[in-house]
Amino acid sequence: MKARTQGTAHSNGKILSPEQREHLLGACKARFEKNANRHAALAWDHVRARLEANSEKLWSLSEMERTGGEPDVVRHDETTGEFIFCDCSTESPIGRRSLCYDREALESRKEHKPESSALDRAAAMGIEILTEDQYRDLQKLGAFDTKTSSWIRTPPQIRKLGGALFCDRRYNAVFVYHNGAESYYAARGFRGSLRV
Repeated sequence: MKARTQGTAHSNGKILSPEQREHLLGACKARFEKNANRHAALAWDHVRARLEANSEKLWSLSEMERTGGEPDVVRHDETTGEFIFCDCSTESPIGRRSLCYDREALESRKEHKPESSALDRAAAMGIEILTEDQYRDLQKLGAFDTKTSSWIRTPPQIRKLGGALFCDRRYNAVFVYHNGAESYYAARGFRGSLRV
């Protein structure tokens, strides 16, 4: 079988051209170097090598970037060798707002349905929506969502009763709140993580 050379392919046929790939890697490198406090003692060359070896993850990272997430490395899993990227945009990613929580919530709305749901969009991008613990860990690296809020992964026992959780940062503290899962707001999106 002949190898594809035109671009970086995703298993669903999604491709980054060489120009798109280099632009993405350049943007991520600049962000990585500018925010060294998020990943002390890690080298960009190692991160780049893992990205270049995994075209699906590279495509997912490009989706994080395209939707305003400003992804950056926030952790290194020494057990697996994986680098964990997270959306580090100051506010909830602008290209992922006005979404209800999940497909069930979306289908329950009779009118004024949003375009999609947070969990559906995350799955389509190949990323995981942050848990409360991951969200709190991110907030240790800076002040995020001081004007917006972000859906977080909701425990099944809460979701079963119709609720969903979201977080924000106000008064220099992180707050966890609840809403009906079918609700959506222009100032609420979601943050994701990607293991590479």
